[in-house]
Amino acid sequence: MEIGVRVLMAFLLHQIVYVDGMEEGGREACVPGFQVKNYQVAYNGPFLKDQPLIQVEFDDCAGNKNATFDVSDPSFYVDADLNLAPVRDVVDSQPVLFIHGVSAHADDIAQVEITGLPLQVNTLRDIMRLEQRLPYRSKRSLFAPPMTVTENQRGPFPRVLGRVILPGTPRSHFFRLTGPGSDRDPKGIFSIDIETGEVSVSRPLDREAIDAYMLEVSTTDLAGNIAEGPVMLVITVIDQNDNRPIFKEAQYTGEVLEGSPTGTTVMTMTAFDADDPGTDNAALRYSIIRQSPNKPFPNMFHIDAERGDIVTVISPALLDRETLPTTTYELEIVAKDMAGSEVGLTGTATATITITDKNDHAPEFTHPLFEAHVPEGSTGVVINLSIDDRDDPATGAWRAIYSIISGDPTHSFEFQTNPDSNEGMLSVVKPLNYEATAFHTLLVKVENEDPLVPGVSYGPSSTVAVHVIVEDVNEGPVFFPDPLHVTRNENIPVGSFVATLNATDPDTRTIQSIRYAILRDPAGWLGVNPVRGTVNTSAALDRESPYVHDNKYTALFVAVDNGIPPASGTGTLIIHLEDFNDNAPYVVPSVAQVCEDAHDMNVAIVGGWDKDLPPNAAPFKIELGKQPGLDKTWKVSRVNATHSQIMLLQSLKKANYQLPLLITDSGMPPLSNNTEVKVQVCICKKNKKICSSAHSHFSSLLVMLATLLLVLLCL
Repeated sequence: MEIGVRVLMAFLLHQIVYVDGMEEGGREACVPGFQVKNYQVAYNGPFLKDQPLIQVEFDDCAGNKNATFDVSDPSFYVDADLNLAPVRDVVDSQPVLFIHGVSAHADDIAQVEITGLPLQVNTLRDIMRLEQRLPYRSKRSLFAPPMTVTENQRGPFPRVLGRVILPGTPRSHFFRLTGPGSDRDPKGIFSIDIETGEVSVSRPLDREAIDAYMLEVSTTDLAGNIAEGPVMLVITVIDQNDNRPIFKEAQYTGEVLEGSPTGTTVMTMTAFDADDPGTDNAALRYSIIRQSPNKPFPNMFHIDAERGDIVTVISPALLDRETLPTTTYELEIVAKDMAGSEVGLTGTATATITITDKNDHAPEFTHPLFEAHVPEGSTGVVINLSIDDRDDPATGAWRAIYSIISGDPTHSFEFQTNPDSNEGMLSVVKPLNYEATAFHTLLVKVENEDPLVPGVSYGPSSTVAVHVIVEDVNEGPVFFPDPLHVTRNENIPVGSFVATLNATDPDTRTIQSIRYAILRDPAGWLGVNPVRGTVNTSAALDRESPYVHDNKYTALFVAVDNGIPPASGTGTLIIHLEDFNDNAPYVVPSVAQVCEDAHDMNVAIVGGWDKDLPPNAAPFKIELGKQPGLDKTWKVSRVNATHSQIMLLQSLKKANYQLPLLITDSGMPPLSNNTEVKVQVCICKKNKKICSSAHSHFSSLLVMLATLLLVLLCL
């Protein structure tokens, strides 16, 4: 018995009751229970009904009167002579049995291991290792030995698997089984006899769906309260060979290079068997049953029976793509389980092997010289270079790679390979300039993707010269600089000089004249001399115009040469406009509110706004209009460079008043503007203002003068 099993069983066995003390004369007292805890029985064929297998040693130290024995497998019993015997003919025993012996003086458990069972079951070590991982409680009396059941069993059902042991089970205790497979999905597979503890299976099982069930067993009293447990019960499903080997694909493809040494691995065929990988049910062996065609001989390839590696058997000299009857061979591969025995199940797949070509022919150009004509300024493919290669088309030994050896210092050219014709497509990637260089000579080399085999090299025909002739094209004039930036004051006189445009013709090998014209002048402020290119104002420049953005005005001009056909070019003029004090400021907002009671905090804030830029705008000076008597009722004082405050000096009734103000900017010379602000005098209560919604008071000045006169008379 293995050490691991012994440790586990020592842990699982019910505690043993020892008799204290020593017999007279120093002899050790009798220990009630099994005198030998572990037994082994060899399986040499079916166990026959009532034929004793082994005699157990049980002594309760009181004559074994009324001793009873329960076996975890109901197919076995212990007779009156303490012999373990089958109740019926047994051919599929569990690998481990547990015998529970009980008398008035002893309660003990012994283990019987059955070796040499014919079925491919999980080993005892595997079952015990699973048991060791379960959360058993120490010092318990309820014991659930692991059980096994073979998948795909036929009826009748239910079929008893084993018995849960509870030493000295009171008649008032009942067994209960819970967990996946019992009262949880998949429900109803297993059940337990509430009185005897026998566990049964109700239908055939599929190991490939679930290979083990972990349930819990407990006992309850008459009121349904748990009396013992729960303890874990593990039921392992034993595999049967009910799954054929399956290849992941029906058709596999591989390649081997011609002339490869004998034993070269071409590919690996792998099948999958859903049966238990720890048994022969999933032990696969591979074989080749057909080769097509079977020439020059039928066994050109071999497959490793265990690994599935397909290797070459044919000699390198005969593995010649040019002399073989075909470059493609088809093999039919069979995978058989049960380690290839006659009873094994099989799966089939096809392997297609292609004999690939060696690169033993160098590519050669079909012409000693190629010539191309390219218009200057254009890009794209200009010529296709053709080659001849006798290797297998669409392989690395045939596919060509073109490269420019010399003649392209500016990297203006580029090669691509046509995948269908293998031609080299020469393209211009940077526009060529006829005036700079009208003739290019390129030295081009062609090679294969795959390296040449030893003894073969690239010859003179693998290199060729390509003449590229650049054709002149009439190019449009070019402005310099572009854009052209100038700075001018707004409101300069009409006809003032703004800038001189400068456009040159790239066609330096010909003499051409250039004429200028306006292409876009949004505000219509400019004019251009068509010959000299001078730009003058035709209207006043206004920085505040909506056509001016960020103080810049942009116009677009065109220059046209007299070539055939004429060519043109465009240029941009950007005028940076400097401000002139040509806009009077005004007061904002146009409506202000104050409370009817005059005091220091009763003010309204107004500000100045000017379309001009500093120093032609702020700081602003805001003061009362020149009407007499205003300064007796209102006061305007400066807050900062842009804002002032309006203060009510005397209480007025709730109404709207038009207050004349004079605002002046800081320009040189300054500009002023007389404006009126509608001041709403409101009744203020806490945080609420009640203002008049009527129009401005028509006689505001008269009211103020009358108020002033009244004050003077009172004084």
